[in-house]
Amino acid sequence: MIEQLNEVIHEIEHSWTEKRVLAVGDVMLDRYIWGEVGRISPEAPVPVVRVTYRSARPGGVANVAMNMALLGAQTCVMGFTGDDENGKVLEASLRSHGVTSDFIVSEGFPTIVKTRILGGQQQMLRLDTERSEPRPPADYDRLIQRVLARLPGCDALVLSDYAKGSFSSEVCQTLIQGAREKGIPVLVDPKSADFSRYRGATTICPNLAEISAAARERDWTRVHGIEEPLCAAESMVRELGLDFLTATLSEKGIALVRPGRIFTAPAVARKVFDVSGAGDTVIAVLALCLTSPLSLETAVQLANLAAGIVVGKVGTVPVEKHELLAALAPEIARSTANKALSREELADRVAMWKANNERVVFTNGCFDLLHIGHITLLEQARRYGDRLIVAVNSDASVHALKGPNRPIVGEHERVAVLAALAAIDAVVVFDEPTPLELIVAVKPDVIVKGGDYNLNTVVGATEVKSWGGEVRIIPLVEGHSTTHLIQKGAGR
Repeated sequence: MIEQLNEVIHEIEHSWTEKRVLAVGDVMLDRYIWGEVGRISPEAPVPVVRVTYRSARPGGVANVAMNMALLGAQTCVMGFTGDDENGKVLEASLRSHGVTSDFIVSEGFPTIVKTRILGGQQQMLRLDTERSEPRPPADYDRLIQRVLARLPGCDALVLSDYAKGSFSSEVCQTLIQGAREKGIPVLVDPKSADFSRYRGATTICPNLAEISAAARERDWTRVHGIEEPLCAAESMVRELGLDFLTATLSEKGIALVRPGRIFTAPAVARKVFDVSGAGDTVIAVLALCLTSPLSLETAVQLANLAAGIVVGKVGTVPVEKHELLAALAPEIARSTANKALSREELADRVAMWKANNERVVFTNGCFDLLHIGHITLLEQARRYGDRLIVAVNSDASVHALKGPNRPIVGEHERVAVLAALAAIDAVVVFDEPTPLELIVAVKPDVIVKGGDYNLNTVVGATEVKSWGGEVRIIPLVEGHSTTHLIQKGAGR
């Protein structure tokens, strides 16, 4: 269960779009050759891949930037590329996803490329094109100057060190100190076994093998499991002056390590296709959480959830906002507060549902004194789609429609009762005489009304049909109405 669920939803839907984040490190292009395997080569005992298509995606720190951008943040990525076609392809791909790139062309060094050959969904071979030795000192100076110039106004800095030559100890320390002096959190993905170069960062995000390597105990995970590496991680927090350390534990989840206490967010059981890029997603989500008023425990839980999404994809693929919200949907469904929405919040929620190809159903009414007829209507309406929106007349609107003695129950209470029903995914109040304006804004796939309406009297019927939707009329439950309940209560 995600802590601070209300705050998490607000941050994802609203606040993250206002954040400016900077990602620096080893820039890569991930190329994929997709094909089918039907036989073994007669030339050698290797499978023959019949190529069906090719693709290319940002990798390395560029994938971290993609994750943050697709979660809504204003993102810039910086690092070294070569003066080659791969560098141009990388820049174009980032630009198409709204990511700003500020690359330094390092003479004599090609853009780092990882080429993966896949038969079906199975990776069969990876080809790496790279030079991982240190860059010339002048290139590092240019990188430092450009990063420091972009720090003012940033909300978080991510350093992704894949040990491909983009960082020296001096570069790491200069950037970490420059950011921390401005109160900017610094998160590091460490591949170097020398963690001292990351001293003073807010957090580093190693896996168990990387912690063991840094402690020069490579057999720890095989012999002792996770206990010894996490104990070492706790010592590293003190020795390196970190605020905390975030240890990824593979199928065991993520551990938040602070002096004297370790919090573990267990992994959510999912079908795993490819773990490449999961660490990029973890650090991207953590970075955005550190720009927000969320607890560290909540941040780790959310990062863990996001990582579970990307391991279900093939290749290095970032997580997107609508996917993260969809993964939170079961918890949202159990939370009444997260179903009562403003129109702006409803628009965001509907966009997320439609991005996930979910069918949206809409109904409306006063719902004053909820009764079995209402419940039947709502439960049947939900069966026509994946998500059900209920639009509720405001108190002023009910008063105008039903007379001076209505509603019996105020709009806030009516909304709360409806939001508690499992069949309903969102409740919104409207003040107009009809919900037409809301229907046009939401563009539901289905409008549902009770049997006292027909296709000619349903508000929004013409509009919903114009975009390919439909109208459904559900028979009334005889003898059940709010008017009947009122009369019965009055002894009539």
